[in-house]
Formats: sequence, structure tokens, C-alpha cells
Amino acid sequence: MNDLATLHAAAFKAELAASRRLAERGGLSEADALRRVLTLSAGVAGLEHLLAERSARRLHAELQAARRQADAAAARLRKASPAAATAAATAAWRAWFDGSARPNPGRCGLGGMLTGPAGQHIELSLDGGHGNSSEAEYRALIAVLRAALEHGAHAPVVAGDSQVVIDDVNGPDCAGAPALQLYREQARALLARLPGATLRWIPRHKNLEADALSQRAVPPPIMEQTK
Repeated sequence: MNDLATLHAAAFKAELAASRRLAERGGLSEADALRRVLTLSAGVAGLEHLLAERSARRLHAELQAARRQADAAAARLRKASPAAATAAATAAWRAWFDGSARPNPGRCGLGGMLTGPAGQHIELSLDGGHGNSSEAEYRALIAVLRAALEHGAHAPVVAGDSQVVIDDVNGPDCAGAPALQLYREQARALLARLPGATLRWIPRHKNLEADALSQRAVPPPIMEQTK
């Protein structure tokens, strides 16, 4: 059940007004009235799809604004101190990601690793819920991009062994997989907030650390381990 804050964040002004009228007329709680209005707006796609889509759009807008601010700050730095700007641009940040689903689809494990020029070393090993292997890979990418933002990574080189996800993010919208659209929008919005970031494919044998972290996040059942 979605809480009031989630519903309120997703609603447009007209929907909020309609929900208030419905609550007054029907004696409903604010959350129940807003849930009914948003469900009606969602139509056949369903409320969960509407909430996810609007959340992605809101995140995209916020990150675009942040990117503009970051670009302006970088421009001011270049103007004030070219040497400092050059040093910041050449700082070496690297990231790797991997996702797994057991079975496929099934329980997802997310793995990621982030290293920085001052010896930073951040590892991610997260339970990614339920999904297929491509969804797990995308969730792992999004997790490592968020970690890069949180730790102030500059122009990171982000690598993964999922050709599907790499091509989906880097390719044109017309070639993107419809089922992965919301993940693609989130990943691109996060990349937009990391000026100079690049996303590239690497073979699986060069991504073993991230793979191990994804497997560690969701250990196989005891019976499977003893086979």
C-alpha cells in the first residue's frame, strides 16, 4: 500500500484538488481519496506504473537541474583556476557493476565497486528484489551511479559485462527495450548528473569482483549449496 507522501509527490495540482473534493464528499481519508483519483488517472496501466513513471520523470528533472548547476560550477572553476580544473578533470574514478537473478527471473543480487584517486574503495552488495537478469543488471548500474554521486566521483568510467544494458543506455531511444524504459531513464538521469561519465562494456572475466558482490548479496538456497 502506497503511503500518503508517495501519492502526494506523484499527484498533479488538479488531482490533489479532485482528491480533496472526493474526501469531503465521501468521508474518505486523504490517502484513500488520492489513491482513487490517481488510480483513475492511471487507467489500464495501473497505479504502480503511474507512480513509477512520475517518479522517474521527477528524478530526471531534478538531475537535469543538478547537471546544469554542476556545469556552471565547472565553468566557473575553469575560469578562476585552469590548473585546478585540469587536475579535477584528470582524477581517476572507476566503477564496475553486475547483477544476477536466481532463477531467471527470480531473486536479484546487485554488485558494484567504486574506486577513487585518493584511495577510495566502496563496495555494494545489495538484495535487488525480484526480476530478470536485465532488470538486475540495470538496478546494479543505478546503485553504483548513485554511489558515485554520493561520494563526489568526477567523470567516472563505469564498466559492466551486460551488453544488453550498455547498448540500451548508450543507444538511441527508438532502439531501446520498452520493458526497460524506466530503468533507462533513471540511469541516463544519473549519468547526466556525472559530467564526463562514460559507460562501457567489458568481458565477464574482467568483472569478477562485481559479479562476486552480486552473488554474495543473494546466496543460493542451502540445498543448492550442498549439491
